[in-house]
Amino acid sequence: MLSEGTPILRIQNLNGGENWFYSDLDLPVDKYCEKGDLLYAWSATFGPYWSRWDHRLIYHYHIWKVVPGDCMDKIFAFYELKRITGALKASAHGVAMPHITKSGMEDWAITLPPLAEQKAIAEKLDTLLAQVESTKARLERIPKILKRFRQSVLAAAVSGKLTEVKENDFSEITIEGLAKERKYSLGIGPFGSNLKVSDYCAEGHPLVFVREIRAGRFGDGATKYVSSGKFDELRAHRVLPGDVLITKMGDPPGDVAIYPVNRPEAVITADCIKLSVNQNVAMTKYVSYAMQSEQFRLSVISISAGVAQQKVNLTKFRKLTLPTPSLEKQTEIVRRVDQLFAYADTIETQVNNALERVNNLTQSILAKAFRGELTEQWRKDNPDLINGENSAEALLEKIKAEREVAKSKKKAKEKVRKG
Repeated sequence: MLSEGTPILRIQNLNGGENWFYSDLDLPVDKYCEKGDLLYAWSATFGPYWSRWDHRLIYHYHIWKVVPGDCMDKIFAFYELKRITGALKASAHGVAMPHITKSGMEDWAITLPPLAEQKAIAEKLDTLLAQVESTKARLERIPKILKRFRQSVLAAAVSGKLTEVKENDFSEITIEGLAKERKYSLGIGPFGSNLKVSDYCAEGHPLVFVREIRAGRFGDGATKYVSSGKFDELRAHRVLPGDVLITKMGDPPGDVAIYPVNRPEAVITADCIKLSVNQNVAMTKYVSYAMQSEQFRLSVISISAGVAQQKVNLTKFRKLTLPTPSLEKQTEIVRRVDQLFAYADTIETQVNNALERVNNLTQSILAKAFRGELTEQWRKDNPDLINGENSAEALLEKIKAEREVAKSKKKAKEKVRKG
């Protein structure tokens, strides 16, 4: 694998990856693929693909090039492979990197109608599945639109445009000023030897990790624990139900979530920041929303440093400010944001349900096609193309004859080599 030469097509590239390797090897012609060739990824990401590049490529070990014989239409072959991929994947070998064996693939039984009907099925599937993909693409754009909508709501909330709050009704209060007037109300998780992996337990007092703090939502249900003794030792790093959590590290950092009120006291880990909000100054939910706004996220990034992963400077973080109106006006802002976010969440749920149905629709259409339901009328209109010498039975006999010829040629080659 070099930095120049003939491009090497890997599974990552089939799936849109732009990181290419190259080779200067002079390989047999069958090790290359050209635009329009049918390919099949048999490991990790399973399924058929078209070679869509304008130049010749070396296809990688985890890819097969599929060359249908005269008895099978190439586009039909693509859809047949797409249809059986789920079953092939279920039969795959391996744990870390499941794969299909070549012998297992070659022995797999497939549906093969007459050649003319194959082409008719392929044409219908081209039309129907293009409509499915178009619908899917439109649905997949909606979550991005909703993300922008939520950010617009937050921007309006902290500027007063969402409610009747005027700009001069906001006070710029530092994060430090929003914290409760008690020890350990603002801080980060323990460093280094204060909390080691060897301290983790299967049960006890929960730990909070960066991965659990994501875009206003907390937790994936998977965590680690520490013993009561360790929990007491790390009291400065405890997080209480209702505290605000912020990611100290990330790409970028600054994700925010509220630690749920139905959770027990926990300990934050090294790359988390906790804030116990002084309820006499601000509502926890208002602080959470204000911290999720684009304006505040940009200010967090501005005080972060690092190459692979940026880290927030806690001293500078304490001095960042949030526009904060009176508690009464915060209540109205939170009510309006809750209302609009609930509306966006409802739409997102509907979109996700629709996407699930659309994804299932592809397999449903393929199943109908290979049961002959899409070409029922076509068969009635074209009996001469599916009977006699054009029938599926005649096609099967032709395939068997081709196989026998191939076997004879193989035996002849082996005999020559032995001789």
